Amino acid sequence: MKNILSIAGSDPSGGAGIQADIKAISANGGYAMAVITALTAQNTQGVYGVQLVDPDFIALQINHVFSDIQVDAVKIGMLANSEIIDAVADRLVANKAHNIVLDPVMVAKGGDRLLAEEAVAALKHKLLPIADVITPNLPEAADLLGEKEATSQEEMVSQANQLQALGAKNIVLKGGHLNAEQSPDYILSQSGEGHWLDTKRIATKNTHGTGCTLSSTLATQITQHDHFLDAVKASKAYISKAIAHADSLNVGSGHGPVKHFCNTFKRH
Repeated sequence: MKNILSIAGSDPSGGAGIQADIKAISANGGYAMAVITALTAQNTQGVYGVQLVDPDFIALQINHVFSDIQVDAVKIGMLANSEIIDAVADRLVANKAHNIVLDPVMVAKGGDRLLAEEAVAALKHKLLPIADVITPNLPEAADLLGEKEATSQEEMVSQANQLQALGAKNIVLKGGHLNAEQSPDYILSQSGEGHWLDTKRIATKNTHGTGCTLSSTLATQITQHDHFLDAVKASKAYISKAIAHADSLNVGSGHGPVKHFCNTFKRH
């Protein structure tokens, strides 16, 4: 069993953030560990407050995980500001972290901003170059590039190439925001090869935490596959099934979570 470390914020409602990461890592056969960067007050309807963890204490958490435990992969989620980004990047480099999956969490599903605008530059310059994979959605990719959101598959390819030019190695550009019958994701590997993965859209409002879930799943799957594309395909298959079973849960009245343990428990 591989040891997967998530560095992210906490979601007390359990659908996103650290809580979603722990569930997804566990459901995909990894041992989940967590460094918490922020506490949030949120539920399925929105984010109502954020309390950031001191960057020095985040660094201390990271150091003491790595000093004792073999870390096989790292997922990075909500970091909130440039000081936290600096601390995380510094400690991951110092501890020779590998298999780093960066989910550039910027805005919550309800529209609440989770990364300060002035911290976007720090994310690009400090974390993109050390990440093995980044998993932005279309608004996040546009935010990173300072461009308008892609509205076509051609624009997705262009933005993925631009992200790679900034230093990103492997890119999973999620096309869920695209106005199309399918939900097309564009995979750009470090070698420059591009692949499309089309996923059938599932009619549900319960998609809270899908970005967190996919990135933590991918961090787990890349430790179990020799080829990056195979890890992405396995991760997409899992998140699609978790979304398909989301309506079997009864969690909140807004955007509910996906069913992380869809492969373990029968649907009722």
